[in-house]
Amino acid sequence: MKPNVAAKFDQGLSPRQFVEGMTQNQQAFESWYERFVWEDDSDREYFESLNHRDDLRVLILAADWCGDVVRNVPAVFRILETAGIKTEVLILEDHPEVMDNFLTMGGRAVPIVIFADTGGYVLGHWGPRPEHVQSLMNGFKQENPDREASDYQSKIAEVRKAMGQAYGEGTESHAVIAQELRSLISGF
Repeated sequence: MKPNVAAKFDQGLSPRQFVEGMTQNQQAFESWYERFVWEDDSDREYFESLNHRDDLRVLILAADWCGDVVRNVPAVFRILETAGIKTEVLILEDHPEVMDNFLTMGGRAVPIVIFADTGGYVLGHWGPRPEHVQSLMNGFKQENPDREASDYQSKIAEVRKAMGQAYGEGTESHAVIAQELRSLISGF
């Protein structure tokens, strides 16, 4: 069972504060943000329809050094802006106790997008990557549980390259993120 996150409301940064405070990867982050486009009008319309809902809050666990944050959060920001959902960013290093409730295969991986009601009850979460990309890392970790193995570093480099290819050359993953978030939110 996920914890209640109400105590973290109003403790994070606004999306703009997060971007302005970035000490790494700010230019790449802003580039992905500017490149976002709605690939599917029905997804855009769905998120626009959420503007009347005032019962959802989002906390995003993130860190500016993380490539997946730089790649995924700009799309998440755009999607949530369209939906009009109040969004705050919690810096991973400042909120380890929250991160430890949203581990990925036992490890800390960001971004994690936490959806809660206004009382802080966690309704669901997304991240750290689109499922088709994350499945590559899941498979790698299942096949390579020993981080001290002599070939671990070369194998993880291979899977990271494959993950980069799975993201695609451009903004293809943004449409996937929109679809995955739509599917998640439709459940609450």
